[in-house]
Amino acid sequence: MARYTGPKTKIARKFGEAIFGPDKVLSRKTHPPGQHGIGRKKKTSEYGIQLREKQKAKYTYGVLEKQFRNLFEKASRSKGITGEVLLQLLESRLDNVVYRMGLAKTRAGARQLVSHRHVVVDGKVVNIPSYSVKPGQIIGVREKAKSLEVVLDSVSGFNHSKYPWIEWDQASLSAKYLHIPDRADIPENIKEQLIVELYSK
Repeated sequence: MARYTGPKTKIARKFGEAIFGPDKVLSRKTHPPGQHGIGRKKKTSEYGIQLREKQKAKYTYGVLEKQFRNLFEKASRSKGITGEVLLQLLESRLDNVVYRMGLAKTRAGARQLVSHRHVVVDGKVVNIPSYSVKPGQIIGVREKAKSLEVVLDSVSGFNHSKYPWIEWDQASLSAKYLHIPDRADIPENIKEQLIVELYSK
């Protein structure tokens, strides 16, 4: 399965949430996509509700099915509440951390920065978006990428204090990953327990 590159508004309308960021079209069209979207009242099964939540998490973080399954299995083997650990593993992905740092306006943009070798971890270039960032590591932008318009535009005006697990340094365009975020600090509207129930069937 290839990574989804189709219309993002269509997917956002499917879930009724701006999971890819601010969306002007979504604010006007809140009903599901398709000619039968308006007025459609279809009863969803318990399985359907659980599957929908998993799909929403996958699209939100830009993770493929196999990657998502592997993360879930890792979370289920870890200490702690499986659903919360799953979200924490997703939050610790390098592309997501770059997005939370404000270096890109979307996770897709953050993934591109990483893939194009613009991001360094502890001073070394890492071009793997799924790289798991560990507490204490410092994530930054390569020297020659610090003048990129897309980076400067994204960082400008970004509120770097809204994620308490990331310590931002404006002078060096870098940040320290202080600790794994608590569930209460993760802003995504995902009911992780439904995902656990789905995989537990």
